[in-house]
Amino acid sequence: MFKRLSIPTPFQVGPVNAYISGRTIVDPGPDSEESWSTMLDELEKRDLSPADIEQILVTHPHPDHFGLARRFRDDGARVLASPATSRIIENFEGRLAYEQSFFVDCFERHGMARSTAETVTELPEVYLEYSPSCETDRLLEEGEKLTVAGETVRVRDAAGHAPGELVFEYEHDGDEEAIVGDQILPDITPNPLLQPPAEEGDPRPRVLPAFNDSLDRLRGRDYDRVLPGHREVIDRPSERIGEIRESHDERTENVLELVDGKTTAMDVMEGLFGDLPLTEYFPGMSEAVGHLDVLERRSEVQRSERGGVVVYERT
Repeated sequence: MFKRLSIPTPFQVGPVNAYISGRTIVDPGPDSEESWSTMLDELEKRDLSPADIEQILVTHPHPDHFGLARRFRDDGARVLASPATSRIIENFEGRLAYEQSFFVDCFERHGMARSTAETVTELPEVYLEYSPSCETDRLLEEGEKLTVAGETVRVRDAAGHAPGELVFEYEHDGDEEAIVGDQILPDITPNPLLQPPAEEGDPRPRVLPAFNDSLDRLRGRDYDRVLPGHREVIDRPSERIGEIRESHDERTENVLELVDGKTTAMDVMEGLFGDLPLTEYFPGMSEAVGHLDVLERRSEVQRSERGGVVVYERT
């Protein structure tokens, strides 16, 4: 039903997968001239122009997935996304500023020097060039049904990888398939990045526990194949989900071994990865804090504050 379009990105992850069916596109890619040129070529192969596209579905609010949405909306397409995704892509610059403010303090409290935290949180500003803010025309909730090229597509929540991530599932030639964004990837173990609270003053979302729960729910849906946000189609998704969960569980045990007395997340990150370039500090801290969140939920570590610094110790 959906055909994959490989759209180039300027990011380390490489090309992103957009998907097209009839006059619907899922995750059109980042806003760059190279990406737009590739998209125009793909549309031309199908005797389509941007003005022919009726709706853009967004799985999650990362620049490599939604960046071109505004160009299509300017040509008349409707943009559909979850409420959480909509809030972010409608003011992406404002969201980034909020994240920067939150994570400077957050990382300092988890053992990082403030000057380092300030540098680390400034790095994502390069994404602004590829992610112009875009209004949303319809908010999508769990269980809703859409019509795409005359077929029914069901909307499913997929927590953890990014705020408001959605999965779009449908039947094709008697098989159950789903477009899964970055929730399941074929040869990469997704590392859910830390997220700030949806509203200031709310608790910080525990993204890795939520991501693991989401993977378990997706495995229970027993899809025949899934279409990921990067790389090739996954023909045995339950098996791949099992591999991802096993990898996460192994890393969680590695983190537990690093908790020796009162231990900070920064201590854990350095124990896991040694010397990291600053460009990798955000995913590195996301992994350290994420697995500590899992251990805390299992009651295998407890968290406390000492002099304004968050420390973990075994229970």
